[in-house]
Amino acid sequence: MHSARRGGRWPAVSALLALILLGLAALLMGTAGPAYRLEWLGLSGAFGMLRYGAYAAFAAVGLGLITLVMAALCRRLRPAMAGGLALVGAVALLIVPLMHLQQARAVPPIHDITTDTEDPPAFTALVEAREAAPNAVEYPGESFARQQREAYPDIEPLELPISLDDAFEAAVAEVHASGWELVGVSDDVIEAVAVTTWFGFRDDVAIRLRESESGTRVDMRSASRIGRSDVGANAARIRAYLAALEARVQP
Repeated sequence: MHSARRGGRWPAVSALLALILLGLAALLMGTAGPAYRLEWLGLSGAFGMLRYGAYAAFAAVGLGLITLVMAALCRRLRPAMAGGLALVGAVALLIVPLMHLQQARAVPPIHDITTDTEDPPAFTALVEAREAAPNAVEYPGESFARQQREAYPDIEPLELPISLDDAFEAAVAEVHASGWELVGVSDDVIEAVAVTTWFGFRDDVAIRLRESESGTRVDMRSASRIGRSDVGANAARIRAYLAALEARVQP
């Protein structure tokens, strides 16, 4: 009879609870970013959803493991499979935020990166947008520069063996190819906005081009509007853009 099955109903109940926790974790963690991006929640509310989603995922991991062991000992295949599914699914949900946390601990808490820390490209067209945001318009100064040099020694100007006009044309084309919003173009600076995929954070980019002995020197600045740390995103953006620009102009 069903009531005589090993372990009674508890393996099945435990498996169901583990799956419910997994679903709750997926819902909270999956909708936090879109909810902020669509302005349904403020940043603190969205981060709160992420936090509670992580709590639910950790609970699903624990309960899924208990269910798996309990059901296996009772030789209950379906609860064991459900417990295993909850365990694996919750671990998968936690991988990205845990990697993000590890990355945050590995980089300095700075949010404004540039290839020229002594004379960073200045924002002009984006001044109003940045003044309305928490982070400053002006480059934060030597404290950021020192931390950047220690953490990202490879962030340097790019020298292109082509004329300024050709480099400017290629730089604008690469901004479009990167999917950024082109905001302003002056005599020597291109300004754009890069929007992150999940939360929709808006990071500002300034690309300055000047004639040099070898052709054209390209300096770049990428700065987040909010947040003390960018978790390495701005340095990664500069690396990717300059590498793509260099590849674009190669014969």
